[in-house]
Amino acid sequence: MSDVVVWLDAVEPSEATAVAGAKMGRLSELRAAGVTVPDGFSVSIDAYRRHVELSGLDVFIDEVLAGLGSDPGLEAVEEAAFRIRAEFELRPVADEIADPIVEAYEELSARSVEVNVPVAVRSSATGEDAGDASFAGIFDTYLGISGPVRVIEAVRSCWGSLFTGRALDYRQRRGVSHLDMPIAVGVIKLVHARSSGVAFSVHPVSGKADRVVVEANWGWGEAVVQGLVTPDHVEIGKTDRRVLRYDVAHKTVVSVFDYTIGRVVETEMPTRLADQQVLDDEQVAAITEAVVAIEEHYGYPVDVEWVIDRHRRPGDPVSIVQTRPVTVVAPAAPAAAGWNPVAMATKYAFHTGS
Repeated sequence: MSDVVVWLDAVEPSEATAVAGAKMGRLSELRAAGVTVPDGFSVSIDAYRRHVELSGLDVFIDEVLAGLGSDPGLEAVEEAAFRIRAEFELRPVADEIADPIVEAYEELSARSVEVNVPVAVRSSATGEDAGDASFAGIFDTYLGISGPVRVIEAVRSCWGSLFTGRALDYRQRRGVSHLDMPIAVGVIKLVHARSSGVAFSVHPVSGKADRVVVEANWGWGEAVVQGLVTPDHVEIGKTDRRVLRYDVAHKTVVSVFDYTIGRVVETEMPTRLADQQVLDDEQVAAITEAVVAIEEHYGYPVDVEWVIDRHRRPGDPVSIVQTRPVTVVAPAAPAAAGWNPVAMATKYAFHTGS
C-alpha cells in the first residue's frame, strides 16, 4: 500500500479517519464491523498535501488568501474561491501521485471484473461530517466516473472543492486555516442502483428515538440528497420493526447513469415509476436492520445513505455508501400543504455539491 492510496479493506479502522478523512474513515470502520460497503480506496490526505506542494498551489493559495484581508465581504470570498478552484483545474497531478491512483483504479476494475469500472469519487475532508455538521455537504462528489483519466480529473476537482465559496467563507468567518483541514478523496465502486436513499435511526425532525425513518427513490440517491425530488417516506418501529407508515410520493426526478458521458445525471422520472412504491417490506426490513446495527456500533443516532443493487436478492444486505451522526433535529412544526419536513431535513443533512 503506497502512501498515496489507502484501500478500505487494508487500513486499520483506528487509523482510517486520520489518513482518509471522515467520510471514508467511517466506511472503513463499518466494513471492518461487517457492514456491506462497496469496494474501493482513498487518495490519502498526504497525497493532497504533496499535490499542493509539488504544483505550487500552496504558494498560490496563500497569496490569494492574503489579499482578502481580515474581514472580506462575501463577494470577495467568492472571487477568491473561484480563482483557487480554477487553478486546481489547470495544474496537473504529478506522476508520483497520479500513477498510484491509476494503478489502484485498474486494480479495482480487475476486482470488479469490469473494464473501466464506474466509480463514485467523493471528497472526504478531515472536518467533514463532524457531529456539529460544520462542513456537511460543502464538498464535491462525482458519480459514475469511468476511466483513469476521468478519475484523476475528478480527484483533482474534489481537492479543489476544499475551496468552494461556502467552505472558504466558513473558514474565514471562524478563523480556521485550510492547512488545518486537508482533504482525502474516496474512489469506490458504483453500485448499480435499483433504488437508493437515506435513512435516520431517529426521526430527524421530532427527534423521536423509537423509530427509523427511510426516504427512497428509484435509481441513484443524488436526486434525494440534493432535495430535487420528494421521495417515498417510511417510518418503522425500532423495537418491533413494524412499518408505522408508508407514504408513496409522486416522484418527478430520478438519477440515472448516462452512458454517453459516463456520469450519473438527473432526468425526468418515467411515468410508470412516478407513483409506484419504491420499497417492499423485505427491503424496508433490510434497510432498517442496517441502520439500527450502525447506530448500535457507534452508540449514537446516525443518518445513512443506502443503495439497493439491481441484482440484490431477498435476504441479501443493502449497501451502505455513507454514514454520519444525525445533526438535523428540530422541534416538530405544523406542515404546510406540500411541505415535507423530513425531506427538508434530508436536504440540509445530506446536500452535497454530491
